[in-house]
Amino acid sequence: PTFTMVFKLRCVLAVAVAIVSLLCLSGTVQGHTYKTGECPTVEPMSGFQMKQFLGIWYVIQKTGTASTCVIYNITKNVETPDEYFIEQVSQKAPLSLAPIKHEYSYTGKLTVTDRDVPARMTVRFPLSVAGSAKFVVFMTDYDTYAGVFSCQKIPFGHRQSATLLSRTRDLDKIYVDKIRSRLAGFSVDPFDLSIVNQTGCPKEGEAGWNIHIDPDTFSTRNIANAFRKAGEAIGDGFEAAVNAGKKVHLF
Repeated sequence: PTFTMVFKLRCVLAVAVAIVSLLCLSGTVQGHTYKTGECPTVEPMSGFQMKQFLGIWYVIQKTGTASTCVIYNITKNVETPDEYFIEQVSQKAPLSLAPIKHEYSYTGKLTVTDRDVPARMTVRFPLSVAGSAKFVVFMTDYDTYAGVFSCQKIPFGHRQSATLLSRTRDLDKIYVDKIRSRLAGFSVDPFDLSIVNQTGCPKEGEAGWNIHIDPDTFSTRNIANAFRKAGEAIGDGFEAAVNAGKKVHLF
């Protein structure tokens, strides 16, 4: 490929990364509230068993989000001890229009940093400029409900998020009140939480689109594959040009 071709295709790469980054940021800005000072002290659940916590959780309430049909899927990373994957899937199309599957999914890594306190972890998502955040499971019965809290130190304060989880798409008020009361006891305002609509959600297999972000999203091969879906010639040329650019060290 010529210098001009390599330069143009590298510009396309930069634009593609910028677009997906904006999509990521629009998803990650939601679901948090920003506060001054240090993160509140939220005590982790004692006797926590991560193995029983794995699997699908439906988000019933979450700090400052307009997303609907939000699901967490927590799985073990079989390659790394004390590390887990947390995938957040949410519906981005208005359900009032039609229950069409338009999903945004975002996969991060949970790490148990102290085996003596497994309910206190760190979480890191792709494109998180501020790095890892604290992730605390402060209460759960594993089969019905759970309460989690995350907090991340940022300049001039912190950003925090609380989430009420259920193994089904609804949760009895007695559990909702119990979790919100516990949050208030940690000086976390439960009125910062938004109700997440879990009704009329699309089913698996229904037509629609999906945006998925994980730690490998921005590899050269993955971006090339995305281009191939729009046109085989564009994808092949994109990957070839990037590889050629690496060889001649243009940038």
